[in-house]
Amino acid sequence: MKSKRFEVLKNRPVNQDGFVKEWPEVGLIAMDGPNDPTPSIKIENKIVIELDGKKREDFDMLDFFIADHAINLERAEEVLNMDSLELARMLVDINVGREEIVKLTTAMTPAKIVEVVSQMNVLEMMMSMTKMRARKMPSNQCHVTNVKDHPVQIAADAAEAALRGFDEQETTVGIARYAPFNALALLVGAQVGRPGILTQCAVEEATELKLGMRGLTGYAETVSVYGTESVFMDGDDTPWSKGFLASSYASRGLKMRFTSGTGSEVQMGYAEGKSMLYLEARCLFLTKGCGVQGIQNGSVSCVGVPAGVPSGVRAILAENLIAAMLDLECASSNDQTFTHSDLRRVARSLMQMVPGTDFICSGYSATPNYDNMFAGSNWDAEDYDDWNIIQRDLKIDGGLKPVSEDEVVKVRNKAARVIQVLFKELNLPEVTEEEVTAATYAHGSKDMPNRNVVEDLKATEEMMNKEVTGVDVVKALYKGGFEDVADSVFNMLKQRIAGDYLHTAAILDKDFKVKSAVNYPNDYRGPKTGYQISDERWEQIKNIENAVSPEDF
Repeated sequence: MKSKRFEVLKNRPVNQDGFVKEWPEVGLIAMDGPNDPTPSIKIENKIVIELDGKKREDFDMLDFFIADHAINLERAEEVLNMDSLELARMLVDINVGREEIVKLTTAMTPAKIVEVVSQMNVLEMMMSMTKMRARKMPSNQCHVTNVKDHPVQIAADAAEAALRGFDEQETTVGIARYAPFNALALLVGAQVGRPGILTQCAVEEATELKLGMRGLTGYAETVSVYGTESVFMDGDDTPWSKGFLASSYASRGLKMRFTSGTGSEVQMGYAEGKSMLYLEARCLFLTKGCGVQGIQNGSVSCVGVPAGVPSGVRAILAENLIAAMLDLECASSNDQTFTHSDLRRVARSLMQMVPGTDFICSGYSATPNYDNMFAGSNWDAEDYDDWNIIQRDLKIDGGLKPVSEDEVVKVRNKAARVIQVLFKELNLPEVTEEEVTAATYAHGSKDMPNRNVVEDLKATEEMMNKEVTGVDVVKALYKGGFEDVADSVFNMLKQRIAGDYLHTAAILDKDFKVKSAVNYPNDYRGPKTGYQISDERWEQIKNIENAVSPEDF
């Protein structure tokens, strides 16, 4: 006889997920790995001669880079000798301000910072994140992609996503050569939805940089760093080459962040027997050493690896917290799907949603998941109402707001018509009335007519050969009668000259004013301090359309 209860439980969605017992030798351990080094640092003549138990003559390239560029050496020995439990309590303590603790955390070694966060449970990490987030107010980012690389749908989805509250939007491609159209459609569609949205196109790095330099994108984040030398070498990269690439973006006024995440080294087969969190800490120190303002981390596309081991979701939160402790902007993932369980995916996201991070999701899918070309997201367009109601239930700001069907239809239609006119003015393949109507009301690419892919790809190549820039887009929009959208795109280009949005955790509001860790630093010191939801914002969050009103009776 078999228990019918166990038979039912066996068929629950969560039991379709993959789990593994800890296996430290191959890196399948989230935190507190038995092979993780003991914190140490020795400095002679301002040169680190020992780092986390390793002498300088035994350093690998990551050790050299971290030792020489990533640690505040003035207080490094002092902080190393401080009790890690006491440092953890300082992180949680509302009486210790962020500006005070950052001076200590940026002087830690990778092993020391991991030892500190390992003292905390998830509630204490969330309390710490509330204080350590760089920018005062949280925000959110989304993916805008589709299986067909359909530019009209991308524009409409981008406009809707901007209307719903996303401050950053990212696209990628199914067919690599479609990148210019995707970048163009995302840029323009987002500005239709709300002026000041930052956009990017995640493709091969040389193409991504070229699109940015021509003004078709505003930021980049798919510049990956890794926690072991072997994985770096496998990707034909070094910390120095990544630093050079980061400088290339910044020198052209492009905001950028690195990407890393627990589990990547395990997935690549070169974890060197260390815990996922320790290796991720090395990635974060490399980011700091390169002078990059922020990072997308939280396991990201490797989330299935830490999610399969004990304490794995805790380690994801810990890596987000370490990023904030190093004074970096944190785009805290919550993007790639990792579980069959709705309960589990929400529990994973609450770790960042409740305290708020600089970008709670670094890839909430603004499309149905079948259209998400980033391998599917933990949240998608069908979850908008759930996200909004969770905000309402808990009185937290997750970056989104309820919108009406009429508002969405109107903005999607305008975005589609803007692309129709823009393509005509730039002599690109025709956007038909059928495509405009379909994009206005579409759920996803299944509702969109097919385009002539051969003709489109030929046009993208010609567009790049002609060196079409953001200025050409502005001119075309003015000529086509969409002066308001042209003004928004032009204002985005002007931001590239000013460079203020290169500051840590920068976003732009609808008036193109920068909000960053510089002019809006997180000053949380306990109840009624730090970011507080305004009355106006609370009215947005709580007034969902399906709530009955006293006037209804």
